[in-house]
Amino acid sequence: MPKVIVAGSLNMDIVTYVSTHPKIGETVLGDDLKYFYWWKGANQAVASARLWAQTTMVGMVGNDAHGKDIIKFLEDQGIENKISTHPDAHTGMGIIAVSKQTSDNTIVVISGANFKLSEDEVADIKISKWDVLVSQFEIPLQTIQAFFARGRKIGTINIFNAAPAREISDKLLDLVDILIVNETELEIISGIKINIQDIETISIAVKKIRKNNQTIIVTLWEKWAIGFMAWEVHKIEGRKVSAVDTTWAGDCFVGALSASIANGESIIDAMNFANIAASICVTKSGAWPSMPMLEEVMKAFTWD
Repeated sequence: MPKVIVAGSLNMDIVTYVSTHPKIGETVLGDDLKYFYWWKGANQAVASARLWAQTTMVGMVGNDAHGKDIIKFLEDQGIENKISTHPDAHTGMGIIAVSKQTSDNTIVVISGANFKLSEDEVADIKISKWDVLVSQFEIPLQTIQAFFARGRKIGTINIFNAAPAREISDKLLDLVDILIVNETELEIISGIKINIQDIETISIAVKKIRKNNQTIIVTLWEKWAIGFMAWEVHKIEGRKVSAVDTTWAGDCFVGALSASIANGESIIDAMNFANIAASICVTKSGAWPSMPMLEEVMKAFTWD
């Protein structure tokens, strides 16, 4: 059976809550301290595994307690561990201060071991035809390209989530079967300003960057998800839910879409499935706690 293989980032985030953000040179007292394991690679792997896809995580952590904790957590989720440990780099970290008054935040990200993940680590991963390979812009570009190039030779389905937003090379785009972007990412990659109310402007941007018969899925917050395929355009309206935290919806969508495709569904059916999974995700707080289980998604299918 095809599996989902995610090559991506693994971070420990340290979050504190402050009355006001400090000015330059100022010290403020934090209230409470929380630790979270997340970031795009891990989030997408957890979303996939919880939706009954056989899932493998490829990444790099440091030789420290945070790295060991992340590995244990992912293994507890039923995810196959193909995570390397770098002897000299620390596990990736985010240091986040959240205002108790306004809920806005300041974030410092230290990539650490994530950017030590080399082509050698992805060269040793067992990949089979029809596996679904997934990656994002939080590991080295050369590693992503080597990962997808291996898959292309074998006949995998390569899914790339072009986040965080940055320009993407033609070399990488040529290796991608399904590109998933939001409004900002599409604008940066295409260089075209789009209007989310006007599908024609989105279509122009997509046509500018599309390679061969590539599928490009554009997620537009809670409004739409639009799949531009070689044979048709498929538009899904966002489900109306009482949102608590939308931060992780994009990662949930990618993981759910990948799981559905690995489990034999068409791209259109996978989009519908991922749309429902993401709508459930936003009704909960936290990255991994918000990733839905399969029974939750199937129950929502019944309601719809």
